[in-house]
Amino acid sequence: MEFTEITRKEYEKFWKESDQKNFLSSPKIEDLRKESGWDTYYVGVKEGKDLVAAALLSAHKRHFNKYIFYSPRGPLLDYHDKDLVNFYFNNVKKFIKDHKGYSYRIDPYIYYKERDIDGNIVEGGFDNTDVTDNLKSLGFKKVPIKDTEQVIWMFSLPLEGKSEEDIQKEMKPNTRNTIRKASKLGIEMKELEYSDLDEFMNIMKETGERKGFDVRDIAYYQNMYNLFVKDGEAKFFITKLNLKNYINNLKEEIKDKETKRDELGPQSYNDGKRKTFNQDIENLTKRVKDAEDIIKEKNTDIINLSGSMFMLIEPEIIYLSSGNYEEFMRFNSQYLIQWELIKYGIEHGFKKHNFYGIPANINEHPKDYGIYEFKRGFNGVVEELIGEYELPITFHYYLIKFIRKIKK
Repeated sequence: MEFTEITRKEYEKFWKESDQKNFLSSPKIEDLRKESGWDTYYVGVKEGKDLVAAALLSAHKRHFNKYIFYSPRGPLLDYHDKDLVNFYFNNVKKFIKDHKGYSYRIDPYIYYKERDIDGNIVEGGFDNTDVTDNLKSLGFKKVPIKDTEQVIWMFSLPLEGKSEEDIQKEMKPNTRNTIRKASKLGIEMKELEYSDLDEFMNIMKETGERKGFDVRDIAYYQNMYNLFVKDGEAKFFITKLNLKNYINNLKEEIKDKETKRDELGPQSYNDGKRKTFNQDIENLTKRVKDAEDIIKEKNTDIINLSGSMFMLIEPEIIYLSSGNYEEFMRFNSQYLIQWELIKYGIEHGFKKHNFYGIPANINEHPKDYGIYEFKRGFNGVVEELIGEYELPITFHYYLIKFIRKIKK
């Protein structure tokens, strides 16, 4: 085996063929990280002419003119091949040291233990403890989940071999009914052009302020758009509602119910049906008034409801970023947009729809448990990655850790 620097083209070919492929390990991420002052190297292991391991190494200068090195969702190699793993890491450690690096962080796209929809470990399921044990034997230290850069716990819906009807049958009844109701409202999905990203950002900012999390600035989304959208590897959407059409549909529904109510005979056994029709008409009338009030307040008859960003890199679609206007969440457009992308995934041969991040401690019902509950309604499984690890390269690793501790 030979450890060597490789070209971006060589890395990209290996990445495309890897079953650990993820947008974060894409060579396009090099272009994004350059904007934040990161340098990039590509390294790999060859057996003869064949590349058997590859990594994108991002390097960022920190204290004492030393660099932290990071392989986002990498390196890409067979983690069960202990000889290959040991050879790669022993050599990359020398490479990083020669390039003034003091530590090496990795977060491979490798699942830890098989889990079910509730997050429980599946008896007899896959178990990659041997991978984490080997990393620890090489000197890697596991990073606490609160300090990790990327998502570790996810929720995914397998799509392979399933039809739309199969997926619908396996959903929670409430989720299925919510999608059907949202579909009838006339909500439109708009795929965004670059010039539309301001609309997306307005939604993200409102959501961040409401929920208390930091939102990336528009430059990040602009860069992601430029890097991935042209190749069909990312899509941005906003959902819209034409309130005039919505009101007209409601009024038609009111007329229909009034007609059916009035056709009932005077017999007492129709009193229950009459009461139900009257309640439905009252609720529909309130919704008409609500929509008319929104038009008056916003001075527009078309409103934005939600925004979403998806990564579409086989074998999965990843629900990466999203936001909703709180005042319009009652229209449930977030359910509809998930369903449309699930249908897209089935049609285009994706193996799973990855709803992405969920809380690590779902069985303790944390404050953001609702994120998991929303995703769980579509059915699927909890997925836990092996996590993030860092390898000390020089004594500067411990010195910098000490300095940070003092600052805190």
